[in-house]
Amino acid sequence: MSKPHADSASADSPSAQASAPAEGPAPADGGGEGEREQYILTLSCPDRQGIVHAVSSYLFMTGCNIEDSQQFGDHDTGLFFMRVHFSADEGVPVEKLRASFTAIGDSFQMDWQMHHAAQRMRVVLMVSKFGHCLNDLLFRARSGALPVDIAAVVSNHTDFAELVGSYGLPFHHVPVERGSEESKQEAEARLLRLIEEEDVELVVLARYMQVLSDNLCKQLPGRIINIHHSFLPSFKGARPYHQAHARGVKLIGATAHYVTAALDEGPIIEQEVERVGHEATPAQLVAVGRDVECQALARAVKWHSEHRVLLNGHRTVVFT
Repeated sequence: MSKPHADSASADSPSAQASAPAEGPAPADGGGEGEREQYILTLSCPDRQGIVHAVSSYLFMTGCNIEDSQQFGDHDTGLFFMRVHFSADEGVPVEKLRASFTAIGDSFQMDWQMHHAAQRMRVVLMVSKFGHCLNDLLFRARSGALPVDIAAVVSNHTDFAELVGSYGLPFHHVPVERGSEESKQEAEARLLRLIEEEDVELVVLARYMQVLSDNLCKQLPGRIINIHHSFLPSFKGARPYHQAHARGVKLIGATAHYVTAALDEGPIIEQEVERVGHEATPAQLVAVGRDVECQALARAVKWHSEHRVLLNGHRTVVFT
């Protein structure tokens, strides 16, 4: 169990909450809010006294100002998690801020990242024969509701080439022969080359129905999000909504999670449910399910792209 922090009675609270912004130097005359660069710092480390104080002091001393801060101390794992949105004078490169924060990160054994808030995450979407999640993500990205840049769409079928082309995005048909391990390995090698060439940070399985290899999962830890067509851990495998109908369920759900080598067992990011009545047919359950899949996946991708999701073993900490 973590000890109380010396920062204040609530500074490193063991429950997720927004902390009061640290006072920083006032911007120079004429320095309006729009002229300050926005950054996101995320970190996790062994829980101990002084973490919030060290971070806020660093930001104060470097002329930064905290816009929003959230933290969580996990008594079960003894780990502390923090997300800070802060601003700095225009022209301050993120590389300089990272370099000056390294000593603090080392002293607290932090696993930390610092990102420019305005930099949109580059994403590859993968799809098979069901296009509802793909269509939803394409529209959200185009409308600005989803802060990502879609580098490409990859599919083992050609069904959605025209849809993707209408958005002016590259479509890569990467077929996978049923039962062919060689074909699967070649498809994953092509995916990895695309990820490297396009500087892709996140892969989204928008109802991509091929099981990824253990090797690929290990190469992209915490960088692949899948939408599972049920409220995990129930109704795995094929025809989940027909399974749900046979069991007479009253709630239809969907689960967005990180992909690991264990099929459908990765850390859960978001879940969505919708109540259904006894009169609902399998087809109606499918329609409801598609809606909740879109909602859960879109939120998971948005939160990940805004650096709001931190891994906590087999679970996640989500600062929303």
